[in-house]
Amino acid sequence: MSVRKALSISDLRRQAKRRLPKVLFELIESGVEDEWCTTRNTDVFQQFRFLPRYLVDVTKRVQNVPLLGSEFRSPFGIAPTGIAGVFRPGAEHMLAEAAAEAGIPFVISGASMASIEEVARIAPASTWYQVYPARDPAITADQVKRAADAGCTGLVLTVDNPVLPKRERDIRNGAGLPFRPPFSLLLEALTHPAWLYEYVRHGGLPVMRSWAPYARDGASAQEVAGFFRSQSPTAITWRDLEQFRRLWRGSLLVKGIMHPDDAIKCARLGVDAIVVSNHGGKSLDRAPTPVEVLPSIRAAVGRQVTILLDSGVRRGSDIVVARCLGADFVLVGRATLYGVAAGGLDGARRALQILAEEIDLTLALIGCPNFVDLDQRFLSGAGEVSPHLDREAAE
Repeated sequence: MSVRKALSISDLRRQAKRRLPKVLFELIESGVEDEWCTTRNTDVFQQFRFLPRYLVDVTKRVQNVPLLGSEFRSPFGIAPTGIAGVFRPGAEHMLAEAAAEAGIPFVISGASMASIEEVARIAPASTWYQVYPARDPAITADQVKRAADAGCTGLVLTVDNPVLPKRERDIRNGAGLPFRPPFSLLLEALTHPAWLYEYVRHGGLPVMRSWAPYARDGASAQEVAGFFRSQSPTAITWRDLEQFRRLWRGSLLVKGIMHPDDAIKCARLGVDAIVVSNHGGKSLDRAPTPVEVLPSIRAAVGRQVTILLDSGVRRGSDIVVARCLGADFVLVGRATLYGVAAGGLDGARRALQILAEEIDLTLALIGCPNFVDLDQRFLSGAGEVSPHLDREAAE
């Protein structure tokens, strides 16, 4: 099946699974420990039902939204997805190009294979850079400067991996960084000739070019990846966040916030936006889902700070649910990674088209022609999954 004929993100997932060697596909799919969190991330959206309103004029639907001083054509962007260039050579460029065409933001991963500069060149006004703070603060400061010089308008500070999580499936597969493909992968790759042909044609394992300047001169792709792993992850504190606020003049987003008190503190420190996220289930297996904590976080901060959500989004209707629960915007990661892995630029485009089309259809069917007008009134059972967190300090 051509990616252009895919009807859903699940269709693109199946195509990506066919094209990629098993170890690489599982690198996309994997979570941590027993991987309950990755399952809950997707399942939680199904706990909500829409309450449609009829006799409403829905002949014209609008899903563009204002966000951080810009206006985007759809209420979602592409989340940072590390080492995408291993799944498809040039994947980061393709994702950035597809996002630019769709009029939505793209977040360059701090673990990307492409450099900050070459990706930001595609659409700097709608490109954000995700920074993984290095153990050497001079490297972090330089990367922040490079992102600013490249024209990136947003800096996304990921805070939810202070240590390397226990990703058991990846460990069993030998799929960590630096990436050393086991012999079994090389054999199994022979059954995926399309991926293998491109991998070999582009010179094998790509270099993490955003990190190459800090490794030794002439370092191989493996050595650069090893250097990256020696510098990340590292624990950061509120004092570090204050420093990032001073360093970065554009929009500052903190990704990985899951508690109302942390959201309040971010707002007080001048953070422009938070991303309610559990790292797609790749950090803490017993973490709640972002959907579960979103209502409490929105209630805590009101409109002091912009709220984005990621993790588990596979349908346009999921994005509608997130908006009804209080999210201003959504980021999608695996959904677009499936698309680019399956079909390159066309696959990335199709993933974005599917989500936008499903949002449009949902707006029409529930009687809300303008996305920004969504709220809990369009949900049945709204708030039922929200945990009773201790709010005493916040109040």
